[in-house]
Amino acid sequence: MSEPAPFYHDIADGPAEADAIWVTASDGVRLRLAIWPGGAKGTVLLFPGRTEYLEKYGRAAGALADLGFATIAIDWRGQGLADRLTDNPMLGFVDRFDDYQLDVAELLATAQERGLPQPYYLVAHSMGGAIGLRALIRGLPVKAVVFSAPMWGISISPAMRPLAWVLSSVGRWVWGGHQLTPGTSAQTYVMEAPFEDNMLTRDPDMYAYMQSQLAAHPELALGGPSLHWLYEALTESWRTEREPAPALPCLTFLGSNERVVDVPPIHARMRDWPGGRLELIENAEHEVMMETPAVRDRVFAEMAAHFSAHP
Repeated sequence: MSEPAPFYHDIADGPAEADAIWVTASDGVRLRLAIWPGGAKGTVLLFPGRTEYLEKYGRAAGALADLGFATIAIDWRGQGLADRLTDNPMLGFVDRFDDYQLDVAELLATAQERGLPQPYYLVAHSMGGAIGLRALIRGLPVKAVVFSAPMWGISISPAMRPLAWVLSSVGRWVWGGHQLTPGTSAQTYVMEAPFEDNMLTRDPDMYAYMQSQLAAHPELALGGPSLHWLYEALTESWRTEREPAPALPCLTFLGSNERVVDVPPIHARMRDWPGGRLELIENAEHEVMMETPAVRDRVFAEMAAHFSAHP
């Protein structure tokens, strides 16, 4: 039985009808979901990236509602207002990467219980792209999918990749994996990095939007990943790389200036995706749904056209 959850309308800048609820995964972890009503064209299952939270997608949900789609999104375990999994709430952590599929199950069950309009479509960003790919391989019932800079590999230099495997693996056993991954920060990225040369967006208004959200509600923030999370993510990327692409219409957006996720696995995956299309956006950064107004308009228009072509 779900219960009402807090939702910060003052920072979301999205449809006022947003309905947030608590749900509990099968292993007892409490998660937060948000539902934004839309038109009758269907429902977008929105899988956010690492460190993200529901309110960050208020404007995206508004754009989708204007195009005729309802949206349901999630605070993954360990971030947003979902249960944090270590004594340090700023540390990115998950016991097993596969545990995120328990969260997917709750999101899907809620969409079905609430009678959200079908068909369902998937929009998955960054880490959500890794979770989403695994969910699709296991039969997530959607008609089409859009990925945004999917995390199908961790961005590590070739020289450092063997060390990352060794350090993350050893760290799990020697220190419990609860140490911050070297080279990352205990603080959340947007509150440390200036707008100039940031890796997320070229739009100063959208960057200020993200910063103002976390300034108003710092409890939503999350810092860098733990060594254990890194090991789990590397392992999941290695496993899914060996899985065939699902037989679903797929559109993937990638900024030409992507610096957060590993780019070659995205090109490789999309080359092998039957009927898949990779859309490169010139000069865009990691967050194409939060880029400049022209890019956002293009992304959401193409997203809606892709979904409407597969009713």
